[in-house]
Amino acid sequence: MAHSVGSSACGFLAAEGSLRRSGHGKPRAGRSVGPVLAIAAPLAPTRTPAATGSVKKAMTMTEKILAKHSDNTYLAPGQNIWTKVDKLMTHDVCGPGTFGIFQKEFGENAEVWDPEKVVIIPDHYIFTSDERANRNVDILRDMVKRYKIKYFYDITNRGDFQANPDYKGVCHIALAQEGHCKPGEVLFGTDSHTCNAGAFGQFATGVGNTDAGFILGTGKLLIKVPPTIRFVLDGQMPPYLMAKDLILQIIGEITVAGGTYKAMEFTGTAIESMSMEERMTVCNMVVEAGGKNGMCPPDAITFDYVTQRTDEPFEPVYADGGAGYIEEYRFDVSKIEPLVAAPHSPDNRKTARECSGTKIDRVYIGSCTGGKTEDFFAAAQLLHKSGQQVKVPTFLVPATQKVWADLYGAPVPGCDGKTAAQIFADAGCPPPASPSCAACLGGPKDTYARMNTPEVCVSTTNRNFPGRMGHKDGQVYLASPFTAAASALSGTVADPRDYL
Repeated sequence: MAHSVGSSACGFLAAEGSLRRSGHGKPRAGRSVGPVLAIAAPLAPTRTPAATGSVKKAMTMTEKILAKHSDNTYLAPGQNIWTKVDKLMTHDVCGPGTFGIFQKEFGENAEVWDPEKVVIIPDHYIFTSDERANRNVDILRDMVKRYKIKYFYDITNRGDFQANPDYKGVCHIALAQEGHCKPGEVLFGTDSHTCNAGAFGQFATGVGNTDAGFILGTGKLLIKVPPTIRFVLDGQMPPYLMAKDLILQIIGEITVAGGTYKAMEFTGTAIESMSMEERMTVCNMVVEAGGKNGMCPPDAITFDYVTQRTDEPFEPVYADGGAGYIEEYRFDVSKIEPLVAAPHSPDNRKTARECSGTKIDRVYIGSCTGGKTEDFFAAAQLLHKSGQQVKVPTFLVPATQKVWADLYGAPVPGCDGKTAAQIFADAGCPPPASPSCAACLGGPKDTYARMNTPEVCVSTTNRNFPGRMGHKDGQVYLASPFTAAASALSGTVADPRDYL
């Protein structure tokens, strides 16, 4: 079901082009702003509150979920509330520290608040010989046994990930695939990209080890209610665009600080037509704009995905008509071009055409942002259509075991019955690697595809800060799978329209 969210109660500025912005923020340079559209004042109530009971006040999706979880009838931005937690996720990097803080603060004999609401997913530093990294997973295994944690996606044989039926891969995609992402719930995770789950209409955000340790002991957390920015994405997606282009457009528009401690709510016909994997891409990178969380209204596409993966009940939440947004942006997606984020910031937005011809050393397709099945299928479709060989090493790292299986077992639409793995092999790519975060965040020096020398890379990952993928002098261009595949064929940053 599609759900239309009401306009901002404070009105908006009508701007030329693809953007409208409301609230007190300033438009980006180069945008001409039209006249203010007046909004009529609401009619005075005909009955007193004493006769009608409490007056319902309009709230955004984030405000409504947090109100429900804190036993409040109404919340406004800036309020501090104790929210109940539906799920806590941690992984191999932060999990040991989280349990250490829990034990220190609650005592050696304390029990976690609910062992069925804690999800532990090793994924960051897995396929490495680094002893400290491997010890982290050993510690998690001990904690799971001690506290009887129900959901632990363990790996014991690093030499053959397929020999580990419980092992999943990247936590954010595994959370969705295993049915832990549900509309209307509250999810905290010890990873900044936990906001990925907002694609399901779930309040999801990252926390540090201290907050996570407190949640382990109480099932609650004190947070401040964020104000909400609304993004309305309308229009027909061109065949050369993907969700990655849209979120790069948005981050380039508001900058890496523009969403600081704000909820980012995404609506419009372009969002409604997206698959869950593409919605995840949009919500995944709100933290690159400083966002507290991102949200898409749940609909039939959401419900179909969720109910195939869990039979647990859930209650979807939608923004009220007239909810208050501090800013509103409107984009016509049909006018957006393929984009990249040039070094060294996710908001260094440029068109792929502007950077065309920039020599590169490698391409990387993977991560929670760009390592899902549809991401690989998109890259495979472009490679198949071109019939060419890649000119630079092109590293393929599936996010999860399921994605890896899809690459070998599912035919890519429109590609003569071939699988993605066959198409990648035909194009001269190395075989898809073991599913994990791998080189997205650098990691130990023996991490697969890590940049150990100062190379230039086009990547489907989410960050391009100095040293993010390894060497501090490396350069990373963030791009969609289409743009990444086109660049692999060109040996330079390339526009996918040249191959599609």
